[in-house]
Order: sequence, then structure tokens, then C-alpha cells
Amino acid sequence: MILPPLPPVPRVSVVIPCLNEAGHIGRCLDSLERADRSGMVLSVLVCDGGSTDGTREEIAAHAMRSMLVHLVENPDRTTPHAMNRGLAARSFDVAILLGAHATVEPDWLQRNLATLRSDAGAGCAGGVIINTYTDATSRAIGAAMGHPFGVGNAHFRTGTKAGPVDTVAFGAYRREVFEQVGTFHEALVRNQDDEFNHRVTEAGFRILLDPAIRSHYAVRASFGKLYRQYHQYGYWKVFVNRLHRTVTTGRQLVPAAWVAGLVLGPALGLVWPWAAWTTIAGVLCYLAAAAWSAWRAAERVVDAPRVLYAFLILHLAYGLGYWKGIVHFVLLARQPGQGAGRLTR
Repeated sequence: MILPPLPPVPRVSVVIPCLNEAGHIGRCLDSLERADRSGMVLSVLVCDGGSTDGTREEIAAHAMRSMLVHLVENPDRTTPHAMNRGLAARSFDVAILLGAHATVEPDWLQRNLATLRSDAGAGCAGGVIINTYTDATSRAIGAAMGHPFGVGNAHFRTGTKAGPVDTVAFGAYRREVFEQVGTFHEALVRNQDDEFNHRVTEAGFRILLDPAIRSHYAVRASFGKLYRQYHQYGYWKVFVNRLHRTVTTGRQLVPAAWVAGLVLGPALGLVWPWAAWTTIAGVLCYLAAAAWSAWRAAERVVDAPRVLYAFLILHLAYGLGYWKGIVHFVLLARQPGQGAGRLTR
């Protein structure tokens, strides 16, 4: 896929889905207002789902003092609806999807454009997420989410690769991508970016990761929220697989296989004792690897037990969610219900 050069002064839309993000959205908009915007026409489109916590007042204050910021109403409240409404609100040459919990470095916009310009086949560019913390729990969660043991080869979290990848967070997309593959699937409460990026690569566009493109993300400071988040990731990944009739990434199968082994091993052990001993050995090896990785990932030694706990949550929540998705979307052939739009922030 060969794309024409970007215009000398491209129109750039930054689309931010938002719901009850008081405090976070202000910092996000501050960082965009401080960013280097030379050589582009920038619009920042905050797509709010009816916030009631002061978020809308923060957006309005920024819109009053800056011509960049615009409020877009999102009555459906979910992330994919917000993304699609933001994309439709302004004409653009490049659209960037950004989280309300994120802040960007001053050269973030320029580096995204430079990466897109570096390869005529690049339909999307993105960088790495640097986690920021509010307490010891969020610091441990961030360490687990930034380590390969926790998230596998999700390079935008680990920063271990530059070049073509299968997905990025906060991607900067060429207009031609949306013209060819469409917009975001509105039934997907989670995994909408992964599903969209699968369509992008299937269409022949490249997704480029440049570790110099850096954003900062305020990590959720609750193990309970982390569990719900990754349970939904696993659950909705099955719906994505059903849509495309394929397993979109190999790493998604690992937590599901781990959960299956934890359940089937003891059950089979009632008939074949070797199965129980194999399960015990597997659990001990997993715990040893998790403990070693937690010690390596922790910023402080005292954080290691919490990082280990976060690893357990990441893998069990995703694996259990994946199997629940198999039951609902594959075995029972269900469609997402009206309650699927509930968010768990």
C-alpha cells in the first residue's frame, strides 16, 4: 500500500473519548496546548458522554481560552461511539486517538507526523506509554503492565521494539485508512482499537511504533478496577475473533490456556495422578517466573509482592474473561446486549 505524501500543513484532529474524568482531562488538554503545533492545523475534540463530576466545566474552561478545544456530545456514552463522533466532527488529514488519562510530551504531535512521513506505506503511527502513579498500588499495577511477563509482546507498553507492529495505543491514522476500512465497531466496549488495527493491517497498511513518541498515562489505582478492565479485554477479544473468523494475535491465547490448565489439571488428576502433579509443577514454575519478574519490574523492592499480585490479576482476569466470551459468543452465539455499554471506570 503506497500512500500520497501528507500535505505540507496537514489538518490534525486529536479525538479524546471522555466520561467523568475531572482532573485528568484538564492535564490532558494542558499537555496538548503546550505541544509543538507548528506546521499543522490542530483541532482537539473532546467527546463527552454526559459527565457529572466537573469534567464538562474543565472542558469549557479550556475551550474559552483556546480555539483548539471543542466539545462533542456523545449521548451513547461508549468509547467507540465517541471515537466515531470525533472523527465525523472535523475534516482531517491525520486523526489521533488519545485517552483522557493521558498527557503527551511537547514533541508528541510532531513525532507522530514525522513517523507517518517516513514510510509511504504507514497508515498509522504510535509510540510508547509511560505509566504515572498516585500511590504504591498504582505503581505496582503500572510495573506489571509495563513488563513482558505481564503483557507479552504488547510493545507499546514495554518499549522493546521499533518498527512495524500489530497494534499501538493512541494511534495517529491517515485519513485514507478510514476511507478504506471504515471506522470503529460500535458494539465493542473494549478492544475497539485492536479490532480496528487488525482491519488496518489486513488492508495492507503498516502500523509503525516509534519509542520516541511518548505519552504518560495515569494508571488505575485499584486491583478491583484492574480485574474488571482485563476481564473485559479477554471477553471482548472473543467477539473480535468471531467477527473476523480468526485469532487476531497469538498472545491472547496464553492466559486462556493458563486458566484452562488450572481447571482441567486437578480434574484430570482424579483419573490420572500424573496430571495433578503436572499441574502442581506448572503452577510452581509460573509462580517462580512471576516472582522473579515482579522483583525485576518493581521500582522499589517493597513493591514486588504487589507487582506479583498484579501479574496474577492480569492473567486470571483476561483468561476468565476469554472463556466467558467463548461461552457467550461462540457456544451460545449471543450478540452484545444492551447492558454491554456499561463502563467500568
